[in-house]
Amino acid sequence: MVIAFPGDILMRMLKMLILPLIISSLITGLAGLDAKSSGRLGTRAMVYYMTTTIIAAVLGVILVLLIHPGNPKLKEKLGEGAKNDEVSSLDAFFDLIRNLFPENLVQACFQQIQTVTKKVELIPEPEDVNSTTVEDLLNATMATPEPQYVIKKSLQFKGGMNVLGLIGFFIAFGICMGKMGEKARLMLEFFNILNEIVMRLVIMIMWYSPFGIACLICGKIVSIKDLETVARQLGMYMVTVIVGLIIHGVIFLPSIYFAIVRKNPFTFFMGIFQAWITALGTASSAGTLPVTFRCLEENLGIDKRVTRFVLPVGATINMDGTALYEAVAAIFIAQMNGIYLDAGQIVTVSLTATLASIGAASIPSAGLVTMLLILTAVGLPTQDISLLVAVDWLLDRFRTSVNVVGDSYGAGIVYHLSKAELDALDALHGRSDDIEMTKTQSYYDELKNHHDNNQCVRAAHNSVVVDECKVPLSLTDVETSI
Repeated sequence: MVIAFPGDILMRMLKMLILPLIISSLITGLAGLDAKSSGRLGTRAMVYYMTTTIIAAVLGVILVLLIHPGNPKLKEKLGEGAKNDEVSSLDAFFDLIRNLFPENLVQACFQQIQTVTKKVELIPEPEDVNSTTVEDLLNATMATPEPQYVIKKSLQFKGGMNVLGLIGFFIAFGICMGKMGEKARLMLEFFNILNEIVMRLVIMIMWYSPFGIACLICGKIVSIKDLETVARQLGMYMVTVIVGLIIHGVIFLPSIYFAIVRKNPFTFFMGIFQAWITALGTASSAGTLPVTFRCLEENLGIDKRVTRFVLPVGATINMDGTALYEAVAAIFIAQMNGIYLDAGQIVTVSLTATLASIGAASIPSAGLVTMLLILTAVGLPTQDISLLVAVDWLLDRFRTSVNVVGDSYGAGIVYHLSKAELDALDALHGRSDDIEMTKTQSYYDELKNHHDNNQCVRAAHNSVVVDECKVPLSLTDVETSI
């Protein structure tokens, strides 16, 4: 579509910067920390991620039970969904673990592994012709047996960057490089320069982003068929999800930030407004990473060691909006099918939504894939997921924007809690640099004194005494006189 073409160019430019940004940011961020500081920083970030994700999932469950958007009559209007037997919840979990440990780092830059199931028809074994009668042969030709299938699974690579595997590797790479100290200083400077180059490219792309984002949204709206019908049938479901995302992003996240940091959260939000708009247009947390880095570091003054560690990890595992969306969608499907969920099943939905959102890749519409984990856990029909695809393009943008806001508030909170340690680390590095400079200067002073003493010794050996005064005399002059 012509109207969406400029937006597609914007998405390509942002995705182009993901790989160098993840590599340079994680390595430089972790190399500037010692093992103790990076461990505490990571622990604080993970506690924040888990807390906000659980809050989002519980909020989604409460809203969908109060509003009750699911109605069995909707099933008659929407019809039966398309069942997808090709994806298993256990296979999806194993694929997540496999992608965390890529076997080929170069391949992880553009492919990730996935379990693929295929139905293979069983070919019946031929019967012994000598032992069969003519009557058996006639009956066999008249009767056409139904074909039997066997499901076979295999591992295949699909297109798409393995963000989780890259983050896992470069976290370990950055920590190891930080332990090497002065030996790795040259490589650290290289990645610092790479990060600065990428951020300058981001500034150039931001001049184009308003036009590209507008084209992306307009293209999606124009491509929807029967928008009025879809809105009328799934309107209450959309309202439930959007209201939950607004409550979480406007009330809960700012309240947590204010309670810990004691600063105005809405002033903080204005600093990340450009990142929020970009997430709303691109529907990709990873694609918004370059803009989020720039907003937090330049607009809000967050330490780069915090942003370079917290943001890439948060864009992969901190999915507040996705957890809320999946909890609402699972219970909505149960209500639409007239299935009553008891308290234990509702708790299962909340916990599974939290865990499934952590496993969701930071790519568009990943929630539809991880939804299988939740529906399978409580025994709900998985084919009804396809009924929600019609409105997923809109809800995906709202939940991605909430994910980015949650990552940003998390970076601000972690920076506030870690500021004293970072300042102490800077002071320690400053003292060590001063000691190193003093040692270096003392070494050069000793070398100079040693050189001067050697000059005096050589001059003493090459001199004669004339009237009790030392007069320099070269050896060539002595040989000539002899």
